[in-house]
Amino acid sequence: MAKKKNITQLDIITMYMDYVLEHNEDPKSVYKFAKENNFEEQLFYNSFASFEAIKKSIFTVFFENTVSLLHKSEEFENFDARNQLLSFYFTFFENLTANRSYVVYALSGHGNKLKTLQILSGLRTNFKKFIGTLNIEKLELKQERLEKIQDKAISESAWIQLIMTMQFWLNDTSSSFEKTDVFIEKSVNASFDVLNIAPVKSVIDFGKFLFKEKMMK
Repeated sequence: MAKKKNITQLDIITMYMDYVLEHNEDPKSVYKFAKENNFEEQLFYNSFASFEAIKKSIFTVFFENTVSLLHKSEEFENFDARNQLLSFYFTFFENLTANRSYVVYALSGHGNKLKTLQILSGLRTNFKKFIGTLNIEKLELKQERLEKIQDKAISESAWIQLIMTMQFWLNDTSSSFEKTDVFIEKSVNASFDVLNIAPVKSVIDFGKFLFKEKMMK
């Protein structure tokens, strides 16, 4: 059988995800992986340097698919920062849910937190840039150095919030991950109320939700 000549990055990603879900481990080598999928080894290296590079790119692809879908909506462009972030969360977690078996394998299967952080490094970079594009109301500090510190604090706290939400979703056993939807709404609303120095009602509400979840477990 003639070997495939037109192999895209997405093709390789799909083949890789299928392999690890079927075998519960990485392929033994790029040579064997290419041979089993009937394409030349060089085509792999045209797109990726290693299987580790594929792992990083997968979560970046989830992010890019999410943002691409959002920008196709005229409504999204007219949303305020709070609703744009909520839209991102709901769309992003729809992407994760559609690929839940792989995400659970990638984030829970090895127990190595350092490796998990490496896998998510591309997602982290892109998500923090996305946060920077949102028109989030900030304190007027009138000093460039302080404004940079404020921007970094906002993007880092947003990243921590996303990681917390992913962890909650991984452990969520509710139907259609309904509890994750509640978690997203309450946590995003709470974070914006803190930023806007608004009444702390939603912060307390979010705290009660977390306490209730912990007690139930």
